[in-house]
Amino acid sequence: MTSIVEAVKDLLQTNFDNEPKAPLHVGEVMSCWMYLALMDEATIYLQIGINTTNDDEVRKLLIDSMKQCSTQANRFKDLMRKEGIHQPPTSEPRPDSEPNSVPLGAKLTDEEIMNGLSLKTATAVIHCATAASQAIRVDIGAAFTHCLLEKLKFGASLREAMRKRGWIKVPPYYYPPGAPKH
Repeated sequence: MTSIVEAVKDLLQTNFDNEPKAPLHVGEVMSCWMYLALMDEATIYLQIGINTTNDDEVRKLLIDSMKQCSTQANRFKDLMRKEGIHQPPTSEPRPDSEPNSVPLGAKLTDEEIMNGLSLKTATAVIHCATAASQAIRVDIGAAFTHCLLEKLKFGASLREAMRKRGWIKVPPYYYPPGAPKH
């Protein structure tokens, strides 16, 4: 059975130069457009989180995610520019503010911020996996696979921090009929 590392290695060893550069199909264009919009809007959410938290660990995770979103957004902006794809409109960046000056009624808790980040990370992972599997062009599939692996790595550190704090929202457990109750 092929390991994940072997599969990624095989993908990356594919010779991109020998592949004819067909125009992107509409699904690839839509995937790129949606992912860039997701990264840009996630950045706004992260800025808001940074502006409202006093927790150093939460702040570090938000900053790490923001750097990753920025890097990935820039990759897709370059790719889309080269392919002639219009970029999605995005919200304006948020200015820095002092967390203690944000009124409590307008402020998300650290748990709410982290669960929102978790949902955005999961959405990005699902989008990347779907886009990579639907891409015809190898370079597009590789771009989404690269982002997918980065998001999975970040998600592991996010999950660990959330588990440590008891912030992971767990759906009800499923016990099949007749199974012993724990």
